[in-house]
Amino acid sequence: MVKRGPARVDREELVGRRIALLSMSVGVALAVSKIIVGIHVGSASVISDGCEAAADVLSSGLVYAGLWLASRPPDYEHPYGHGRYETLAGLGVGALLLLTGAAIFWNGLVRFHESSELQFYALYPLFAAFLLKTALSATKFRVGKRIASSALEADAWHDITDLLSTTVAFVAVVLTLCGPRRFHTADHIGGMVIGLIIFFLSIRLVMQTVGQLIDTMPEPSKMAEIRQIALSVPGASGIEKCYARRSGMKYYVDLHLEVDPEMTVRDSHEIATDVKHRIKARLHWVADVLVHVEPANLANIGAARAMERARGK
Repeated sequence: MVKRGPARVDREELVGRRIALLSMSVGVALAVSKIIVGIHVGSASVISDGCEAAADVLSSGLVYAGLWLASRPPDYEHPYGHGRYETLAGLGVGALLLLTGAAIFWNGLVRFHESSELQFYALYPLFAAFLLKTALSATKFRVGKRIASSALEADAWHDITDLLSTTVAFVAVVLTLCGPRRFHTADHIGGMVIGLIIFFLSIRLVMQTVGQLIDTMPEPSKMAEIRQIALSVPGASGIEKCYARRSGMKYYVDLHLEVDPEMTVRDSHEIATDVKHRIKARLHWVADVLVHVEPANLANIGAARAMERARGK
């Protein structure tokens, strides 16, 4: 595996930030154009899609503010860092989208029986959104994989989700244009559907964020990786307990490591230090490891020595 130098990492992070800023700029332009055109032609679907785009831009701003605060190094009053800012930003985004979805749905419901006579140019900002969001998502996927940025790839999936609401608005406007008498409620139904999409996606986001705030354990596969790496250190006889909690984008691990009870304090400390450094070196999503040393029982000591002999062969 080829290691990336600091200069290359900085360049790749700069590219990622530039794409993120470009995405926000495009989002502002699309939101403004949709809302203005939607108000001018009186289309609930286009206005709703514009409000969804505006909420996306605002939520992106909250996320980047949270990430900036979370990147601050640990200090005396915050020894575990400031990663919770990123989680709180996610919770704020979820609450914002929840209110936006509810408001859009309620507006469509109240105006459900109002007739809509739309103009063809109501489709222009929606068509532009299709082209720009498709190009942006493809670029984010490609660059995100190249620089190993999960945030950029997640934002690409967010663009795909935005295309769903734009599709709903597009279909609603087309139906209204084709049959204004027969499909006179299609525009309002489209707005209500967009509101429901935003509402349920926000509930999912809020649930994920709350799971982080209450220190939900990571998936079993990640816990298995931690245990496997810890037990690969010579002298590690077993693991009594292993916990992990998330703060921001990384996890803090508490590990109760079993060693030979006849071992000196110095030797057991060296093993614990080796376990800590090996886990942090191999798992980029681990911020720190706190290792507690426990005396192992005879069965675990025998098994550990057998594994060391097998590795030595």
